[in-house]
Amino acid sequence: MAVPGERGGNMTLENEIRKMAERRGDAYRPRTRHLDDQGRAIYTNRLFLESSVGYSTCHWCHVMEEESFEDEEIARYINENYVAVKVDREERPDVDAIYMSAVQAIAGRGGWPMTVWLTPDREPFYGGTYYPARDGDRGSPVGFLTLLKKIRESYDDKRDLVVRSAGELSRAVQQMVAPAAAGRLPMDGVLERAVSSSKTRFDAVHGGVAGAPKFPSSLPVRLLLRHHRRTGDPDGLNMAALTLEKMAAGGMNDQVGGGFHRYSTDAQWLVPHFEKMLYDNALLVPAYIEGWQATGNPRFRQVAIKTLDYVAREMTSPDGAFFSATDADSLTPSGHREEGWFFTWTLEELNDTLGADDTRIAAAVYGVKADGNFEGRNVLFLPRELEAMAGDLGLSTTQLVSDVDRINAALYAHRQERPAPLRDDKILVAWNGLMISAFARAGFSLDDLAYLDRASRAADFILNKMVVDGRLKRSFKDGVAGGNGFLDDHAFFIAALLDLFEATADLHWLERAVELDRTLADLFDDHENGGFFMTADDHEALIAREKPVLDGALPSGNAAALMNLLRLNDLTLDPSYLKRVEKGFAAFSAVMEANPSAFGEMLLALNDFLNPPHQVIIVTPAGDDAVSFTDRLRSVFLPGSLVMIVTESSTAQLSLRSPLFRGKTAAGGKATAYVCRHGACELPVTAVDALERQLSE
Repeated sequence: MAVPGERGGNMTLENEIRKMAERRGDAYRPRTRHLDDQGRAIYTNRLFLESSVGYSTCHWCHVMEEESFEDEEIARYINENYVAVKVDREERPDVDAIYMSAVQAIAGRGGWPMTVWLTPDREPFYGGTYYPARDGDRGSPVGFLTLLKKIRESYDDKRDLVVRSAGELSRAVQQMVAPAAAGRLPMDGVLERAVSSSKTRFDAVHGGVAGAPKFPSSLPVRLLLRHHRRTGDPDGLNMAALTLEKMAAGGMNDQVGGGFHRYSTDAQWLVPHFEKMLYDNALLVPAYIEGWQATGNPRFRQVAIKTLDYVAREMTSPDGAFFSATDADSLTPSGHREEGWFFTWTLEELNDTLGADDTRIAAAVYGVKADGNFEGRNVLFLPRELEAMAGDLGLSTTQLVSDVDRINAALYAHRQERPAPLRDDKILVAWNGLMISAFARAGFSLDDLAYLDRASRAADFILNKMVVDGRLKRSFKDGVAGGNGFLDDHAFFIAALLDLFEATADLHWLERAVELDRTLADLFDDHENGGFFMTADDHEALIAREKPVLDGALPSGNAAALMNLLRLNDLTLDPSYLKRVEKGFAAFSAVMEANPSAFGEMLLALNDFLNPPHQVIIVTPAGDDAVSFTDRLRSVFLPGSLVMIVTESSTAQLSLRSPLFRGKTAAGGKATAYVCRHGACELPVTAVDALERQLSE
């Protein structure tokens, strides 16, 4: 049946929809409330032909979808008066970024769902985020339907004014995303001011930035750890450690199944928005591993392991690549879709699943109350550490840890019987790059070959399935790679390849990284001002060409690209990489110095640029795995440093690609460490204490 407000009769479209329905088969379940008595969709539009599902994990996107876009009266008005276009922000981050800039200019803030009104020339003239359907809904004086009518009236009656305003707004957007003019290189003061800003905004009770909501990326934990190592300032370490502890103990961390939800709605990290994003978990793993290395706290190590195990279990495709996300919403037993129901518990549900004895333990450990802490249900969290809880329960810490492991296994098994949140099985190169890096770094630091294998399989998938005619693609869905890759796809995947090379010493990964960087230089480089554009030079022309520099939910592509160039310089000793780094930092120096706290990953790159880290090569003779050296290197905090373990037999091949490995042998048939910094190398050493002295200098 034609959707409300549209005329039927487009036989070509109807045939395409019919063929797609045949391909999807009887197992397909449409996400709509407009169903016939056989469970089939009454209305079907062009989106049925797409593999993309929009911002699939956004709770308020679903709310607006159900309230407004599925409302027959509103749908009829839209289709009779507008050309409606739905954009998947994950497949088209370029479109999202540009029009988000417009919404921020109009409303002073942004977010999703995002609704923007454009002229036929695609210039924005009005926009916002979530709109209730009708006047008075959710306390809003003006609802979406009224807004649609008023904007249509304004466009009809004052078109010249609307077009002129759209042009002015488009020019403002172009300035917001325009390439910065080259300046001088940023200096140490940028790092110090960013740390000072973090101190003034820090929540000394709960960690993170004071107030709510709380995002994991709001406080630059990894920068604070580096600041502490560089300066000895205890505040940096304490702020980072407290934040990692409180995030891990909160409901934002899935205590039963592992992995982190998107963010906390409150100041205590307790009640999250329940979507789980691949990139959040990928970025938190190295933060927790570095936290473990910097503090020695084994809890941080376990959080990283549990997060990676969740990804391996629930977010990995049969071919080894990583899925994108899971939804915040899930179905209740009554068939209603509610946020967080899958992850939350009542006391009665715990008792039915665990029995009385284990329920007593679980309720105490996870702060479960009869009346709940979230809409009558309980988000599980750790009000106290298990060591402190054990005495109250009359148990040893060892016994309580064992009990909690058993309880979690039972709760997880029971939870799996519930209708699971929708999983977005789209594979995105950028997000996979971040997770490959997480597995590769963890594989080295935790000495886990299974993690390295997962990283390698995912990287092979991208190289084999998502490079088409020499071009890296953006996404993979239903067996098809689609859309040319953006800056972050290239930058994050190059970083992943470099992490794999450092973890495995397999030259294949370095060669692929160098090749991909050439593509980046050819197609994305701003040759005049430095830095990189978000889109390639043969990309579809939009109203602006963004050159991203600020971190959002993900690090900026430019930050990752500059870090990659620093690493390539360290690995190959090719000075051309450093020249590109300097040009990039010069391009962004003005905005970095104006607002240092708005940068995260870029500051990590700047830290390594201003304070060059170590290059540590361990050469092992045949039959010697250098356990004493490797165990120490895996657990020591050497941020930004190149740390590699290579066999003596492989140095000849590695030397052909980089002079860094030339002349490095296993002295006297013993595992030998070579430590270099600032282009100068220490004497090779064969004893761990001698290596530690060199690393501490």
